[in-house]
Amino acid sequence: MAEQNFVDYVKILFRSGKGGGGSVHFYRGPTTAKGGPDGGDGGRGGHVILQADRNEWTLLGLKFTKHIKADDGKNGSSGLKTGKDGKDVIVKVPLGTVVRDAETGEFITEITEPTEKKILFSGGRGGKGNTFFKTATFQTPRFAQPGEEGTERWVILELKILADVGLVGFPNAGKSTLLSVVSAAKPKIADYAFTTLTPNLGIVESRPGQNFIMADIPGIIEGAHEGRGIGHRFLRHIERNSVLLFMVPCDTDRTLLEEYEILLNELEQFNPELLDKPRMLAITKGDLIDKELENMLRETLPEDVDSIFISSISGKNIQQLKDMLWKKLNA
Repeated sequence: MAEQNFVDYVKILFRSGKGGGGSVHFYRGPTTAKGGPDGGDGGRGGHVILQADRNEWTLLGLKFTKHIKADDGKNGSSGLKTGKDGKDVIVKVPLGTVVRDAETGEFITEITEPTEKKILFSGGRGGKGNTFFKTATFQTPRFAQPGEEGTERWVILELKILADVGLVGFPNAGKSTLLSVVSAAKPKIADYAFTTLTPNLGIVESRPGQNFIMADIPGIIEGAHEGRGIGHRFLRHIERNSVLLFMVPCDTDRTLLEEYEILLNELEQFNPELLDKPRMLAITKGDLIDKELENMLRETLPEDVDSIFISSISGKNIQQLKDMLWKKLNA
């Protein structure tokens, strides 16, 4: 998908419908000059409903939408006729969509299940007609209840990509190359920083019948949690990944341990809960080193995380990596 077509943040004014007003009416007929009250109730205002759409993975369809309003309910009428309910408005969003109040940032709801459908804002209730207020001692109520106002609110829709495995690494760590090798995804690949400007998803087949979704998250840089570079914009996508695969190239200017710890620190500063996720460490570009140097580097790796040397170019240990990720996902 083209980079300009990836949208993961929109701000929209939603308004649910106002309830219809109750009717004030008294029955009149050929033989009845002054009948009792027969005013009907007003109809309910339309709801604003969010519905999961598995065919969407971006908020592009809402990019140029600033106002979404449901219909108002119709007023009640004579003959105890209830007004028609306002038409609901259904907004289809991709899985992983989070809704927040635009002013306070307060969490409202989220859509995470394929068949999920939630009422974001309920329509106002219809008002009661004058028939409702009739009693044995009060036979002719000359009033009715107005319809309830709908809800009007600016909200932010924010997408957090749902994936089984999220790739975490600095620019040029080999994330896009790995995704292109293990799946049918075709991310942009080049030898310069920030080649990937949008998240990319791919379906990985570990073994026949063993599939999982891998997400290539745009490169993080040191200080990303403070807003530096472009990584800060996409750090939130990592929150929805089940397993994190840290990727460090063997030709890094730092030590492998230093680079891993910097990545770990960026995630911790952004959201400490990310460190509770299962994780693995892949040392990439393994085709550039021989076995002797690999054994030397292996001794410098952190002991608290499973690690593996891989090469997306030569295919070194790619199958083993997929097997390890599958096992981690199903632990």
